[in-house]
Amino acid sequence: MTASTDAVRALVDDLVDANHILACEGVVDAYGHVSVRHPDDPGRFFLSCSRSPELVTAADIMEFGLDGRTVAADKRSPYLERYIHGAIYEARPDVRAVVHSHAEDVLPFTISKSAKLRPVIHSASGMGAHAPLWDIREAFGPTDLLVTSVAQGRDLATRLGRGSVVLMRGHGFAAAGTSLFDVVSTAVYLPKNARVLMNALRLGDVIDISEDELNVRTARGPLYPGMVPRAWEYWKARVAAAR
Repeated sequence: MTASTDAVRALVDDLVDANHILACEGVVDAYGHVSVRHPDDPGRFFLSCSRSPELVTAADIMEFGLDGRTVAADKRSPYLERYIHGAIYEARPDVRAVVHSHAEDVLPFTISKSAKLRPVIHSASGMGAHAPLWDIREAFGPTDLLVTSVAQGRDLATRLGRGSVVLMRGHGFAAAGTSLFDVVSTAVYLPKNARVLMNALRLGDVIDISEDELNVRTARGPLYPGMVPRAWEYWKARVAAAR
């Protein structure tokens, strides 16, 4: 069974909302992006043309293959780093949505040689037990730190592995989720977790959320009943209030 045109349109509308939410919550600014896998064809995904997330509309959404090539000879300018999305979808059939962000609160943990980003608040448990660091120069030497090829995207996806978040040295992070809500939630709470951790480190030793505690959350399922509509409604209301 394939999704109806109405279902695809609804998914695109959710993708537009995800762009606006991430912008409103300060996860992305003029740069950064969010995508969602095509509901009928796992070899394709939807992502905006090269536009600031706050301004994205349904008309801006483009369709891509996992190699980052546009579908249907779309001539609009795409994001340079669309390869992040395609490579993660290629490596992870379970992933339905991807976010790339340069969130400032996360950046210190992408360049520190000692402090590691790990979950310390329950709302950020979607990040998993740790966030591995990907350094583009390890495989590709000196670059502008942007992921602009299939090979670079695949190397990043390898470092992500089976996790939800991978840090990018001096650049930001990529997050993967089983749905748009899942990945938006991870991307929203990751910088909050980073801020709390940074403040706690100033006080001394820090108590992490343990792997056993993370396993309890996983066993319970991704969300409690009602959490998705409540959070999505809240985030959309904040977007509307900001306009």
